[in-house]
Amino acid sequence: MAHISVKQILQKKITGEKIVMLTAYDYPLAALLDESGIDIILVGDSLANVVLGLEFTNQVGMTEMIHHAKAVGRAVRRAMLEGDMPYGSYKTAALAVKNAKRFVTEAVCGAVKIEWFPGCEKVASAIGKAKIPVMGHVGLTPQRASELGGLKLQGKEAQAAGAIIRQAKLLEKAGCFSIVLECIPAQVAAMITKNLRIPTIGIGAGANCDGQVLVTYDLLGLFTRFHPKFVKQYVNLSDEIKKAVGQFFSEVKTGKFPDAEHSFSMDPQELKKVKVGGHT
Repeated sequence: MAHISVKQILQKKITGEKIVMLTAYDYPLAALLDESGIDIILVGDSLANVVLGLEFTNQVGMTEMIHHAKAVGRAVRRAMLEGDMPYGSYKTAALAVKNAKRFVTEAVCGAVKIEWFPGCEKVASAIGKAKIPVMGHVGLTPQRASELGGLKLQGKEAQAAGAIIRQAKLLEKAGCFSIVLECIPAQVAAMITKNLRIPTIGIGAGANCDGQVLVTYDLLGLFTRFHPKFVKQYVNLSDEIKKAVGQFFSEVKTGKFPDAEHSFSMDPQELKKVKVGGHT
């Protein structure tokens, strides 16, 4: 089965079909998402927070991202697989192209994502000229959150909103096939979505984007250290896991597990031949 293509993602903008995007960091979760019909699976640098226990997304590099992207790539059969370019991996056009190619050749990604920074459009253009599809990212850009005053809403004032709109237009002009809009007022996201020819993927950007993305561990209740306002938790797997582990703990302590059903037995005649010293 062929992976969802850039052309198919762009077509959804025209037809009005919403794009669904989630993150994955390992083989089993990626396989489940792929089987569920997700359009885009992002190996996000949120890996830093939800899997590696780090505080900031800019604490992971290419080594970690490629390692996890390869695992995800082994599972994905139909979704577009996208690699999140980590902090420092695309600060120049040449470096960006080199690292983007690693996502494609080593982890079989079909696209990469980069967060906005001044001059970002030149980097996006260079990656695109290397025949690698690029998704942009504006608004709250977590890799540079310290420069934005922290992990908080962006574009609240007219001047800031105008800057985000200009950034989105620059990335479209640079050849990005879609753009993530993170943590901006819904009205600003709607304006951007209406004025771009390419799809927008919202996260904390209201309902009028062309698609939506969440960190899967947030959606599943697997990450509990903090809970962004824009996250809807669809299930609390943390409680379910604790319940299962608690039951295992109890059964081991009381000798209830393993029972005969979960053990192997030996033919009695063969057992008679076995000596304690290990010789028959």
